[in-house]
Amino acid sequence: MIRTARPFAPLSLAATAAASLVLVSACSSGAGTGTGTGTEARTEPGKAGGTAVFAMTSDPDTLMPWKATQFQAVNVLGNVYGTLTEYDKDLKTVPGLAEKWEPSADGKTLTLTLRKGVKFTDGSDFDSADVKFSLDAIRDEKTAAVARSALANVTEVTATDPSTVTLTLSAPDAALPAGLASVNVAMLPSEASAPSAMSALETTPNGTGPFTFESRTPSQSVKLKRNDAYWGDKALLDGLEFRVMPDENAIVTALKSGNVHLATINDPLVARTAEGGDLTVTKTPQLSYHTLQLKASSTTQPALADVNVRLAIACAVDRQQVLDTAAYGEGEVTGPITAPEYKSDPAKRPCPKRDVAKAKEYLAKAGGGALVLKTIVSQGEYATSVNEAQNLKSQLAEAGITLDLEVLDIAAFVKRWVAGDFEAAVALNGGRPDPDTMYGRYFTSKGNLQAVAGYSSPALDALFAEGKATQDEAKRKEVYAKVSQELEDNAAWVWLFTSNANTVASSKVAGFVPMSNGSLQSLRTTTIQ
Repeated sequence: MIRTARPFAPLSLAATAAASLVLVSACSSGAGTGTGTGTEARTEPGKAGGTAVFAMTSDPDTLMPWKATQFQAVNVLGNVYGTLTEYDKDLKTVPGLAEKWEPSADGKTLTLTLRKGVKFTDGSDFDSADVKFSLDAIRDEKTAAVARSALANVTEVTATDPSTVTLTLSAPDAALPAGLASVNVAMLPSEASAPSAMSALETTPNGTGPFTFESRTPSQSVKLKRNDAYWGDKALLDGLEFRVMPDENAIVTALKSGNVHLATINDPLVARTAEGGDLTVTKTPQLSYHTLQLKASSTTQPALADVNVRLAIACAVDRQQVLDTAAYGEGEVTGPITAPEYKSDPAKRPCPKRDVAKAKEYLAKAGGGALVLKTIVSQGEYATSVNEAQNLKSQLAEAGITLDLEVLDIAAFVKRWVAGDFEAAVALNGGRPDPDTMYGRYFTSKGNLQAVAGYSSPALDALFAEGKATQDEAKRKEVYAKVSQELEDNAAWVWLFTSNANTVASSKVAGFVPMSNGSLQSLRTTTIQ
């Protein structure tokens, strides 16, 4: 079943598989349709051992999990580092390094009970001292951790005993357990408090995940090996190689020749060339979203501070056209929140359909005149970015708005993006199951990515605080519907579409399950037959 231009259903493993289009080629075992991992033959367990080669288009820009925003870096580090909580196949928050957590009656404390017997790669024991060090460091503004806002309500971290940590909160925080599942809140050893030890982690990760770091050849590969001391079920592979191949056509060629076993292909047309022979292509709708980010706080383009200018830009864009031309219609138009249980309704935005006349009216309210936006675009991390930018440029020109495009390699783009050094940006941002952990870091006045977002308001501050304060899911849905409307009514950004991840796998691969949050966590259950 093709899942295109339709709302997300809650994405359990079965739902993800049912929502995916699995294109299976005829091969010696016979052709057929699988459940998100390929043919029926592919779901048979393979033999443990061997090294799987996963191709990716960009070299990870950092090996420090607290600062990783690039998708490739997040995917590599997610296999090396452990987190206090994790997401399961249904994107529900489940135990990780914390085997359980318990809030107090008033919600002002959260007590974490840690797993015993967990070790870091270097053989040192994981305990409450490591949790306290890690959370305190992430909370410290000087660390510049990208997930600092996830811990905004934490006022104190106490190592109560070696296997217990108590978090003291300024207010109840329903989103906190989900926030702890991000690799950006990975647990590092307390010994890293020494500057030299922290510097060493930037080249040699020391985590508690299912794989351990082996080596890195810049711009070529990152190699991992199975962590035989892992606290959970041991990985079945002996090793993993993340091989850097900037050209997706070259990746498909390598897949066909057997030099690569797995890859995520972003360009739908390239993914189609993988059909046939001995490969399977699985399409999985993603929570990540494509957007035209607008810096309302830009000092170089003060016009963006006027909501009428931002609304003019939003009304001048035909999102379906961007999706059709850049991603060949493989995805769906989206609003701000892509998480299944809180999903925004794009029909409720000020201009649900492109309205150039309305866009010109908004520009007239803002005083008229030519508007030029210096817009950064990445080249390399995902394949549709430049096409998106060119289509947006063409559409906005009809409303008298010029996008002055600056195409950057991914490393330069990420550096500019994190610093908020742009007027506008064509971006692909990661989505998360909880809308607070997804957007609280951007659109609250104290969010640690506020420089990237460029927009906040007292109304949003109040709504995000209200969403955290209640455990009632019905109430939380009401709150985040208001968050979505506030973002759309003020055109904080121009949300475009969500797309599919095209996972291409060799017939030798078994046990790999693509996930809607882009996680590669099932590499721990993957085998090479």
